[in-house]
Amino acid sequence: MSLISLLIALAAERYLSSSAWQFTMYFSRYSNLFGNFITLGEPRNSLVANSIFIIIPVSLCYLLLNLVDNSLLHFLFSTIILIVCFGCFKTRDTYKQYLMAAFRGESTTCEMHHKQLLQDKNLPDMGFGQSLIWLNYRYFIAIMIFFVVFGAPGALFYRLVCKLNEDTSNSQDIVENNEQALKEDNIDGQQTLNEEPEDNTEHSEVNDFNQHILFWLDWLPVRIVAFGYMLVGHFSRALPVWLENLFDVGKLPHKVLISVAEKSEDFMVDQDDCTAEPCLLVRLAKRSLLLCLSVIAILILTGVIS
Repeated sequence: MSLISLLIALAAERYLSSSAWQFTMYFSRYSNLFGNFITLGEPRNSLVANSIFIIIPVSLCYLLLNLVDNSLLHFLFSTIILIVCFGCFKTRDTYKQYLMAAFRGESTTCEMHHKQLLQDKNLPDMGFGQSLIWLNYRYFIAIMIFFVVFGAPGALFYRLVCKLNEDTSNSQDIVENNEQALKEDNIDGQQTLNEEPEDNTEHSEVNDFNQHILFWLDWLPVRIVAFGYMLVGHFSRALPVWLENLFDVGKLPHKVLISVAEKSEDFMVDQDDCTAEPCLLVRLAKRSLLLCLSVIAILILTGVIS
């Protein structure tokens, strides 16, 4: 059933672009509901609220699927949750707008889309194609892995932590911008300015907590997926990089994946062509996604995983 759910979700994700099938819409409604009924405050303001915010929907998902005795209903619920967790319509739309601007020769607009993507997804400074490699892993391959290993609750847990990581970072940027505006305009006096550092500290703690969780959630899957990039690309060139990062506990997961992916693909491209790197890496990412799906299918059909 897991394999069928994956195939249906991958096929449906591209065509179900309405808000009813987007994770962001449900996340926003749940955030409002959480704020109205839970007195701990917003998740980004407290580690306790952040943890409870994650635990509640994952626990409800787990209990719901365990209470359902009908295998068909279990399959339908799991598939629907997977479709909602899969993909990111906004990222795909940004990629399309980036390519359209590049074909029109609007390099400034391309850079704007690039920076906006990094900010929205709480990504460190990296190339546009590199960010697409990482987001392809985060919104597709990682969710596939967690779904197969831990079921729909596992996929929901991973996607929730990813979204909270993005949300806490963006809210922290807003707080910092507001603080800067207050300093420039001298509004509300010294008392308001003195309150901001405490808020910034709380935002920073929650953001660091979510990033720490994601680091360990991604540590092993990233190395497995990076090996897949070698298989669909230049194996001999990427192997030394993969071996070098295999047991490096401190290296960030996105750096491991991107370094292996870049060695797995040729970059004999015109530096003035801002579409070359993203298009090459997106094609590589698609091949890697198909490989991961094929491996999961083989493991399920042979009974290694259920």
